Amino acid sequence: MELLLVVVLVAVLVGGLIWWRRDSAAREARSLADARADAQRWYERLGGQVMNLHGDAPAVRQALVDAGERYNAAGSQLEQARTAHQYRLARETALEGLAYARAARVALGLDPGPELPPLASAQGAGQLTREREVNVQGQTFRAGPRPGQGTPYYYPGGRYQGRPVPAGWYSTPWWKTALGAGAGVLGGMLIADALFSPAFADPGYGYGAGYQEGFGDGAEYGEGFGGDQAGDFGGGGDFGGGDFGGGDFGGGDFGGGDW
Repeated sequence: MELLLVVVLVAVLVGGLIWWRRDSAAREARSLADARADAQRWYERLGGQVMNLHGDAPAVRQALVDAGERYNAAGSQLEQARTAHQYRLARETALEGLAYARAARVALGLDPGPELPPLASAQGAGQLTREREVNVQGQTFRAGPRPGQGTPYYYPGGRYQGRPVPAGWYSTPWWKTALGAGAGVLGGMLIADALFSPAFADPGYGYGAGYQEGFGDGAEYGEGFGGDQAGDFGGGGDFGGGDFGGGDFGGGDFGGGDW
């Protein structure tokens, strides 16, 4: 009798384990399918914007170039994604592309359309609410909340060397070109200081006052998403290293491309 009870107990435990593993696999499959469908939805929406928007103004052209780069990067990510997290990262890239497309619509004088989900990479960066003009090492840099002849480069918000850079329009994409132009990290940080810090500019643009000025909302940078992002993509650059290789989406599983 005792042996029979042991056999029954073992059978119940084995059956429960098999059911639990199948249920877990089914939940994981559903989560993966949902993440894939969500990323695909934003990617296709971005494709429609990239194909249908056109304009000759510098601000429009540049925003569409940036949107197109994100569209290509998101497509590459979707093709090679194997996990729900990688699909979420592809979704983030597509959303960033849509932020650029939305900026192009603003520059064209069109309705920007519905609000987009917030970008994890822009969490805590805020956005510009007034015009800025500063001189750094003999060069003039401008920034503001609206596109113009002097500010044709849109940035959806993010971080440069760990420092928040608010969303807005800039005279030059210094967050991308500082290293390439030989200015180095110091040059990029000087520009950020001049544009956003009271030590170099008026007191209204310090990070403490940034709350009132419309940027730097004081939130910490995406602990949840940002930490996972660093795991799959590694440190450095924009999604550099890790599974996706060094530089900007260079090497690794997702090789090449410029994000």
